[in-house]
Amino acid sequence: MTLTIGLIMHPQLLVLMASEIHPWWNYPGLELWKFFNLAIFLFFMAYFLKRPLTEALRNRRESIRQELNKSRNEMDQALAKHAEIEARVARLNGDVQILQEQTATEAEAERNRINAQSDTEIARLKEQAQREIENAAKIAAQELRRLAAVESVKLAEQLLRADLKPEDDARLIRASIGQLGGQNY
Repeated sequence: MTLTIGLIMHPQLLVLMASEIHPWWNYPGLELWKFFNLAIFLFFMAYFLKRPLTEALRNRRESIRQELNKSRNEMDQALAKHAEIEARVARLNGDVQILQEQTATEAEAERNRINAQSDTEIARLKEQAQREIENAAKIAAQELRRLAAVESVKLAEQLLRADLKPEDDARLIRASIGQLGGQNY
C-alpha cells in the first residue's frame, strides 16, 4: 500500500516502473492494439465491401459466361459455315469434272459435225466440179463440132470451087430453083 501511495504521489516513479514492466500485449514492436485495430478495420471493410464486391464478381462471372456462350455459338456457326464451304468446294470439284466431261463430249460432237459437214461440202464441190467439167467438155465438143462443120464447109467449098465448072454451076442452080418451085428443068 505504501508503494501505491508512493506511486500516486510520484508520477515519475510510475513511468519508471511502467517502462521496466512490459506486459505481453504491449511488447515493443508487437503492440497488440495495432492488430486489434487492423482486425476491426478489415472486418468493417469486408462487411461494407462484401456486397458490392460480390455483385461485381458475380456480374463479371456472368459476363464471362455470356462471352463464352457467345464464343461457342460463333464457333459453331463458323464450323457450320466451314462445313458448308467444304461441301461447296467438293461439289465444285465434281461440277468442274462434269463440265470438263461435257466440254470434251461437245468438242467431240462438234468435231464430228464439222468433219461430216466438210465431207458433205467436199462431195458437193466434187460433184459441182464434175458437172462443170462435163459442161465444159460438152461446150468444147459442140464448139469443136461447129468448128469442124465450118472448116468442112470451107474445105468442101474450096474443093467444089476448084472442081466446079461453069456448066456444072448452072445445072446446080437450075436444080435448086426447080426444087424450090416444084419443077424439073
